[in-house]
Parts: sequence; C-alpha cells; structure tokens
Amino acid sequence: MTTNVHITLDENLCKGCYICINVCPKDVYEMSAEIGPKGFGPVLVAHADKCIKCYECELLCPDLAIVVRGDDE
Repeated sequence: MTTNVHITLDENLCKGCYICINVCPKDVYEMSAEIGPKGFGPVLVAHADKCIKCYECELLCPDLAIVVRGDDE
C-alpha cells in the first residue's frame, strides 16, 4: 500500500462507465447507488487506502474524471 494517496473524482465529468472499477487491481472503486449530475451512477472512491498508484484508472478514464496523486507529487 502507498501512504498518503489522494484520489480526486470529478462527479461532473464521470459518466458511470465503470472502466476504473474493472481495471483497478486493488478494488479502490465501487458503484454508487445515487444518480450524479449527468444522470448516471458515478463511481465512488470507496477504499483509497488500498491504492498502489498504478494510475490505470486515471490513464483509462475516457472523461478525465480521475486524478491520482501522492504527497510526493
């Protein structure tokens, strides 16, 4: 595990494609039961403490809704 990881998820950009859920090797993300601003269920950053900063979610998000950073960045 990487300490002090900060994951920013912009619900205004997230369309609920769930690519991040599928590519995350540590199950950091979960589906939201609520409807976001775009009319879809956005993703939740449910377990940020499990993040290993592989950046797969950030790299593959088609809407650039996810930003992963650590204290060293």
